[in-house]
Amino acid sequence: MPRYAVSIASALIIVMLSLWQHNPVYAGKPKSHKTPPATLPQTVDEETQPAAQQPKTSIAKTPYCGAILIDAATGKVLFEDNADGQAYPASISKLMTLLIILEAIQAHNISLQDMVKVTAAASKIGGSQVFLKEHEEFSVDELLYALIVQSANDAAVALALHIAGTTDAFVEMMNQKARALGMQNTVFHSVHGLPPGKGQEPDVTTPRDIAKLCRELLKYPDTLRYTATRERTFRADSPQPFIMRTHNHLLGSFEGCDGFKTGYYRAAGYSIAATATKRGVRVIAVVMGSVDRKQRDSKARELLARGLAELVRQLPPPQPIKAVAPIRPTPEETATPKASSDNQTKHDDMVHIPKQTLVRLLLVGAGIVVVLLVVSLLKNIKRKSSTL
Repeated sequence: MPRYAVSIASALIIVMLSLWQHNPVYAGKPKSHKTPPATLPQTVDEETQPAAQQPKTSIAKTPYCGAILIDAATGKVLFEDNADGQAYPASISKLMTLLIILEAIQAHNISLQDMVKVTAAASKIGGSQVFLKEHEEFSVDELLYALIVQSANDAAVALALHIAGTTDAFVEMMNQKARALGMQNTVFHSVHGLPPGKGQEPDVTTPRDIAKLCRELLKYPDTLRYTATRERTFRADSPQPFIMRTHNHLLGSFEGCDGFKTGYYRAAGYSIAATATKRGVRVIAVVMGSVDRKQRDSKARELLARGLAELVRQLPPPQPIKAVAPIRPTPEETATPKASSDNQTKHDDMVHIPKQTLVRLLLVGAGIVVVLLVVSLLKNIKRKSSTL
């Protein structure tokens, strides 16, 4: 074979090998360079639920399905727009879960330090979670932080089972409380507010009903301890602690805001129940079913600012401090200085004797002195006589 033919054949072989190594059709899938997953998966935001859990249709509207603003102290409505229109609360349902548990604590049926054992059912709940594992144990207090800060669905189920034994029994407690509060257009079907599965029904409520729920929650001081928390560590003692972060973006960005909770899934849209305080007044704003998260937050800020401004204007004006005139002494006080308390006490202790008695005593004393002088004089005269 000619020498040039060998060179050509060698070049063709090299080109074919190069194509085979770089073409996935021939070479197979390239090696993965991804880092191994951590022991704990990354947090799942309640506002980015897995697509498999999302219904295709949505009731969300621009700017919202309904909204309401109330005075937290009196319940007086300061603003409303379709406040009785039904909507899906999503994770705002967890506020009722919180209320049921706080009531049980107040009734001494449970305590914040009670340990809750995680069941298999609780460990398998999806969506936003703290990735509870079967047989783990956490205090009621820690799980309440997970429920509100992280909006953890697995924590909601673990707490519900601890209180009522079954989630169905706990849901019945939620609905009984809703009726007692006058939440006439509310029906709960879950303890967490996740999108309903096949054959299930969604939780349904209204902005007005959620405002009533929030007013009731404010009767419990621990409510704001949970809802005002922006970040907290879960499993703090473990090698890989889990950092929980709130979904309520008004915390830290709106002055005076210290609660409550957001909710979202595709069919429900973006919702929020928020509260803020200023100069001793407090308002509650509920916005439900917004198409966009930023629009929801903007409307909630607008309502909170409007309500606080209105209530602050109604506060009575501060009373001016009156100047106090200096106390001037009376002429009598100027002419005769007051005796000190010690002198007054001594004066009160003196014995008062009438003048006539004093004269008599003086005369008697003088008489005694005269008699003594006379006696002494007589003795001297007698002594001189005897010496003569």
